Amino acid sequence: MPLMNILKQVELFRGLNALQLEQIGNICRPETLVTGTVLFRQGDPSDKMVIIASGQIEIAVTPPHGEPYPALYLGEGQVVGEMGLIDAGSRSATAIALGETHIYSIDRTDFETLCETDTAIGYLMMRNLAQDLSFKLRHRDN
Repeated sequence: MPLMNILKQVELFRGLNALQLEQIGNICRPETLVTGTVLFRQGDPSDKMVIIASGQIEIAVTPPHGEPYPALYLGEGQVVGEMGLIDAGSRSATAIALGETHIYSIDRTDFETLCETDTAIGYLMMRNLAQDLSFKLRHRDN
């Protein structure tokens, strides 16, 4: 599927027009992951966000003094590591490719540069990130 079609599916990019999506596409870096590839590990520093073009990624969490467990499975049009666009905090989970998986990554530095160039993109994406985080916090399991 063409990159622009994938970007249109991504909730994080809701509200961006075609030109803004094209600018996002210009900073996307394609990668192909083979089965078992670890995209990042829990505790690693965050430096990028990943958009899944095809395939599936398992998100595994290791609780303190516990064994890792699969918490979530993500597929086409979904993103992982979006908080990496905001800060360099530690990854909260491990991301592992389940089969051949095609992704596009967006580096935090490239994203920051784009947002400085087009503040409307930065505003819309930060709004979408804040709404997503708010939803997750309100609906988390206690």
